[in-house]
Amino acid sequence: MRRRTLLLAATLTTGLLTTLTLPATTATAAPSGLSGDFNGDGHRDLAIAAPLGKIGGKAGAGYVAVVYGTANGLDSSKRQIISQATDGVPGVPESSDYFGDRLTTGDLDDDGYTDLIVGVHAEQIGSTGDSGVLTVVWGGASGLKTATDLSAPLPENRNELGWSVATGDFDGDGDTDLAAANIAYPELNVFEGPVSRTGKAAELTGIDTSAQTGINTDKIVTGDVTGDGRADLLVMGQEERSGGYRTRGVLYKGSATGLTSGGKVAGGYDAVIADVNKDGFGDIVTGNFMEKSADEPNGGPGGAVTVTYGASGGLSTRTPVRITQDTAGVPGTAEKNDRFGWSLSAGDTNGDGYADIAVGAPYEVIGSKKQAGTVTVLRGSASGLTGSGAKSFSQDTAGVPGAVEAYDSFGYAVQLTDTSGDGRAELAASASGENTGDGAVWLLKSTASGITATGSKSFGAATVGGPAGDAYFGDVLAG
Repeated sequence: MRRRTLLLAATLTTGLLTTLTLPATTATAAPSGLSGDFNGDGHRDLAIAAPLGKIGGKAGAGYVAVVYGTANGLDSSKRQIISQATDGVPGVPESSDYFGDRLTTGDLDDDGYTDLIVGVHAEQIGSTGDSGVLTVVWGGASGLKTATDLSAPLPENRNELGWSVATGDFDGDGDTDLAAANIAYPELNVFEGPVSRTGKAAELTGIDTSAQTGINTDKIVTGDVTGDGRADLLVMGQEERSGGYRTRGVLYKGSATGLTSGGKVAGGYDAVIADVNKDGFGDIVTGNFMEKSADEPNGGPGGAVTVTYGASGGLSTRTPVRITQDTAGVPGTAEKNDRFGWSLSAGDTNGDGYADIAVGAPYEVIGSKKQAGTVTVLRGSASGLTGSGAKSFSQDTAGVPGAVEAYDSFGYAVQLTDTSGDGRAELAASASGENTGDGAVWLLKSTASGITATGSKSFGAATVGGPAGDAYFGDVLAG
């Protein structure tokens, strides 16, 4: 199920990044406290992973580019590059560390600035056989500047700790907690906040999700499903059944004493929690890019998205809704191997108060171009998420820069985020295979009628000062 393992090994060019190039900032003395705002200036920012980037001559060492938000949206001239060769960042570049291929954000030290958390799950810990570190790059008025590895408390056994990472206030005490998947027992580790800048968490709780629910921890996603102000955690993995395994998810509900297991939901490989019907409860949207089968009951022709609605007790009794490219109103046609639902993100693209969902289908065939890719934006409404008013974008869409090419994988990662502060989320979408694996990111603006291709722009690693060469720039987007 670990589909986020890198799909491409390539010959990479050399790049060595030794210092953080800090962007100019207009942050006031008091940070905004806005989620996703690394420098506290009131605009959300975007982190872009390039996990195959060659750093210090090490193939696959990886790096993260950060582009800062302004009143006009993301500004690629206000940027910085972060890697393990960066002054102030722990560790050293090593081949196949893939720094950046697991990212999340959250204010771990309660200073009002959003921090960037990198799960360096492939990092080897000396000769112990353990692997995986959690690196926190701290936000501040000058942006992301210093970093610390989480050092205590830590699970006794670490096997790719940081395989998946997510943040949220699970116990409602006002401090941001960090959840991290670990391939060893216990599979789910919750580091209670606040986390100090010396790398110390307040407490560590290990949860054996396999024993509790029958579902292993692979992908984790946070959001408030119950509407009680505490973050809940969706755990996605595989569930054993007669004759084999199937993909499945389970909701862990936040409470004053931490996370407690709840109801099971549709399986998939990506997910997001957002209120698509504006009833005050977060809804679980899962993406399953596989074809429908006994092992993938929530897949579909070319992939599918399933909405499980939230309620005060956790999951609503309302029947979950499945959406494919054959659903009325959704552009395109469901075709085998489109991988609709590969990537998901939520945001209000037109300012109507309903969360909309961006869905990547990076293997969509356009004309004769295999794996060209598309992104579809599904609209939230009083009746929930539907195909009505859906829009689809690709490099073949008028106004979108570039040209359709085979194996670009447009839509590999998507991020809906309001960087301009106008109350409408813009769309960032990547094509990690652009230029045979270099990768690039597209920025599409929003209007009162939603996302538009008009005025969109794209950029690659060179624009933001990253090293040239195949890097899978845009493999993961976070903000």
